[in-house]
Amino acid sequence: MTKPRYTSLAQSLPATVPFVGPETQERQRGAPFKARLGANESVFGPSPRAIEAMQRAASEIWMYGDPENHDLRHALAAHHRVTPENIVVGEGIDGLLGYLVRLLIGPGDAVVTSDGAYPTFNYHVAGFGGVLHKVPYRDDHEDPAALFAKAAEVDAKLVYLANPDNPMGSWRSGADIVVAMEALPSGCLLVLDEAYVECAPDGTAAPVVADDPRVIRMRTFSKVYGMAGARVGYAIGAPELIAAFNKVRNHFGMNRAAQAGALAALEDGDWLSEVQARITEARDRIGRIAQANGLIPLPSATNFVAIDCGRDGVFAKAVLDSLVEQGVFVRMPFAVPQNRCIRVSCGAEAEMAAFEAALPLALAQARAV
Repeated sequence: MTKPRYTSLAQSLPATVPFVGPETQERQRGAPFKARLGANESVFGPSPRAIEAMQRAASEIWMYGDPENHDLRHALAAHHRVTPENIVVGEGIDGLLGYLVRLLIGPGDAVVTSDGAYPTFNYHVAGFGGVLHKVPYRDDHEDPAALFAKAAEVDAKLVYLANPDNPMGSWRSGADIVVAMEALPSGCLLVLDEAYVECAPDGTAAPVVADDPRVIRMRTFSKVYGMAGARVGYAIGAPELIAAFNKVRNHFGMNRAAQAGALAALEDGDWLSEVQARITEARDRIGRIAQANGLIPLPSATNFVAIDCGRDGVFAKAVLDSLVEQGVFVRMPFAVPQNRCIRVSCGAEAEMAAFEAALPLALAQARAV
């Protein structure tokens, strides 16, 4: 009997996914969720202009999307006041992280991240045989100084830093990150994940020039722009690095409707401002709900709020399990001590009301265990 001859690396890896999707959980529980507040999507949806553009593009969906993403790349370049050669578009930040790791990481290469930071990055590193080195969060914040010191210690080729951070919602000023980058060792590339930067206060985005070879910045249309299902992300970096993506990327990975929707979304500043205001209102609402139940909402610069449940990870998991059982999908950090929290995405009135109604029972059940 014949069978595929897997590489030794593939044979050594477990069959796993970074996240269990809400659809999987719905199938397991045999019912849909009343409130989908665990994936940090935007329930406020995309710009009406983006919806119209995608509907128009549907009649052309028989054609592949432009493999150069020409119009979107040029629009993004104008938006950020850089050149198109500074921009690569891909299938969400997740897809771009996979391409980047493929470009730079081979078996045994050192990579640095924070313990408890975005697990999809770790998944890609493991998939190409890299060796992860982790540093702890400091006061529920990513710690750039510790990350860069560890990178120097282990001769890392990549170091991952999210600002604002997922899963805690914390953030550092962009100016502070630029100062910390002075300690970034030679030959190490900073992967600066700015997926939530449109939710954050002014000054959060790092003021680095696009041609700086030390850093690549990741952005997305999945959060504030409300297009998570379209899978559109992009990176800003030095032209030589951006050009290297053409060696490994799926040139037809971006579908035509997604390209059209992202382009229209980028042009609709009024909708972006409206969603930002709704996110602020929802964060405040989540905070009030948490405080009314004796919990502590952590300050957030994202479209979610981490809520300190006041005990340990076992207790927080019990709270989460009860919320899920009641039809409210949320998630939680997985590393100590951040796993004392649950993480609740911003929602509209119906989602917030469902969370508000379910939380007291969830806490009561967790305390009874």
